Amino acid sequence: VIGGDGSLTGADTFRAEWSSLLAELVKVGGITAEEAKRSSHLNIVGMVGSIDNDFCGTDMTIGTDSALHRIMEIVDAITTTAQSHQRTFVLEVMGRHCGYLALITALACGADWVFIPESPPEDDWEDHLCRRLTEVGRAPVGALSPPPSPLSPPVFPPQTRLGGSRLNIIIVAEGAVDKHGKAITSDDIKTLVVKRLGYDTRVTILGHVQRGGTPSAFDRILGSRMGVEAVMALLEGTPETPACVVSLSGNQAVRLPLMECVQVTKDVTTAMNEGRFDDALKLRGRSFQNNWNVYKLLAHIRPPSTKSGYTLAILNVGAPAAGMNAAVRSTVRIGLIHGHRMLAVHDGFEGLAFGQVEEISWERVGGWTGLGGSKLGTKRTLPKKYFEEISTNISNFGIHGLIIIGGFEAFTGSLELIEGRAKFEELCIPVCVIPATVSNNVPGSDFSIGADTALNTIPTTCDRIKQSAAGTKRRVFIIETMGGFCGYLATMAGLAGGADAAYIYEEHFNIHDLQASLTAGKTSWGTCSRSGPPQQQGCSPQGRGYGSGDPRPGLLLVHPVIFLAQGGTPTPFDRNFGTKMAGSPPPLAGRIFANTADSACLLGMRKRSLVFPPITALKEQTDFEHRIPKEQWWLKLRPILKILAKYHIELDTSEKAHLEHVMRKGMSLEANI
Repeated sequence: VIGGDGSLTGADTFRAEWSSLLAELVKVGGITAEEAKRSSHLNIVGMVGSIDNDFCGTDMTIGTDSALHRIMEIVDAITTTAQSHQRTFVLEVMGRHCGYLALITALACGADWVFIPESPPEDDWEDHLCRRLTEVGRAPVGALSPPPSPLSPPVFPPQTRLGGSRLNIIIVAEGAVDKHGKAITSDDIKTLVVKRLGYDTRVTILGHVQRGGTPSAFDRILGSRMGVEAVMALLEGTPETPACVVSLSGNQAVRLPLMECVQVTKDVTTAMNEGRFDDALKLRGRSFQNNWNVYKLLAHIRPPSTKSGYTLAILNVGAPAAGMNAAVRSTVRIGLIHGHRMLAVHDGFEGLAFGQVEEISWERVGGWTGLGGSKLGTKRTLPKKYFEEISTNISNFGIHGLIIIGGFEAFTGSLELIEGRAKFEELCIPVCVIPATVSNNVPGSDFSIGADTALNTIPTTCDRIKQSAAGTKRRVFIIETMGGFCGYLATMAGLAGGADAAYIYEEHFNIHDLQASLTAGKTSWGTCSRSGPPQQQGCSPQGRGYGSGDPRPGLLLVHPVIFLAQGGTPTPFDRNFGTKMAGSPPPLAGRIFANTADSACLLGMRKRSLVFPPITALKEQTDFEHRIPKEQWWLKLRPILKILAKYHIELDTSEKAHLEHVMRKGMSLEANI
């Protein structure tokens, strides 16, 4: 059963009444006693489909990511018009009982304020909101700022109108309320801003636009993965097996008791109705709480006047990836909140060697969340040939730690820095690498910033090509993706785009495999995904036709999707992932001399947890020749692609998921640091 808590509750009720319904059918002659005996029990497995992401027990429901895509497209468009006309926009999104869409939208666009039902504002929220939009920002909680000198000019936060901002964005969930349960509507907020501040204010209610449109790559893959897990749960079920729901926890599919999840979901609504909002936040899960805390930290806290005395430098290394700028913004602001001096290094390690370093402020990174590419500039240059110059500049600028956001070059470059510590003691400073690459080929992490944006580019191309191919008989398209020797993009794009095959380096193939795939195809068109450089055994995509010995007439067309995957606006997933990953670095400051293995680490996501493995420990897990990890989790998904393309293969079912419980599962990926 695919649906929300209402549909899943109804399915469980149907299961409970199954025996009585069979008896009634036997009584009226609808079925025989033998037929009733053969169908004596009914197993129920649920998959949660809801754009609100309001079902407890799962990190993400099917449809939520697509709804976020629709919302962010509109927010990005509104931001440009708001900036041009110097307006305030109040955007109302869905979420009658859950503020997930509003919260993630606020995180992804850097909104000035967000109203969600789980955490209403304080009683004086009207005054606070107006101060937020116009006056001096508040000091962070617990920080004591000295009063400004009467001789010095007032300093205004950059997001405010007096600080030079030309727009304000306020996000409202349709179920937003105050502490007393009174509804806070978008019209109420508009009236407040117009009457008190006189700002030109507009209201946009997105409504059912959020439900429509083409599903995102994340939702296509999530639906496929959850569907496979649901079938496996049914096949393994017994008459005693309770109804379960297939959920996503971090990067893993898990099974949870259906009615436990439904009950916790109802408990959230009950807690909100009774005014127990702290309990409602906790019941939503630690992932939701982490999102809320990160938003408050980045949007409402201001840097303290007292400084820590530490200086951290941030740089991008490798190819550009969408979401890099969101990660830089988060890193800079978190560092400033901790009192550190933050430096921006332009053009990677080369810029660090040539002294292209400058101090970066809170306002400098404002509006960076939704920008693609790399605002700092990035290069693939490795540091080894510039050790002397880099050491000199680390000393000259007083750098106490490096945060490197980038791809495989960031990983290998950090290894070189560790090797250089033996000769240059200036390199004995803490280093943290945050993976950001469209190829998703950095060891130590299941995902990297930028991969989701690149992945969404490919199925969009596939969808359009399919329309062209379907109208022309005997036509096959081969779509070449980025990724080098890593087949992540090709595999996931094939799964999301419904390709007939995905050819990658990790699974060797030849021209005869391609010919067999085309011969076995039952449709009049086909699409194949192929990753980067491997052109194995005469499989170069430059030729036309099926091969000299093939009697079938046809046309084979190649459509490369190369640098398109690196550009564009970051997806909501990459904006949010980059913001939260960069907001969770290990404590770099505080270590004056760092020359141990754990002083240089990589921040990665593994299954359900954020992990900080030492970079040197990842060397054994890496194939440096082909720039890929030796073990890659997504290879286990390739049989699903082939089964959906009607290949006759067997699915490995040796790893079986066990039924867990909601409260035990509550240790989400953000909590397991």
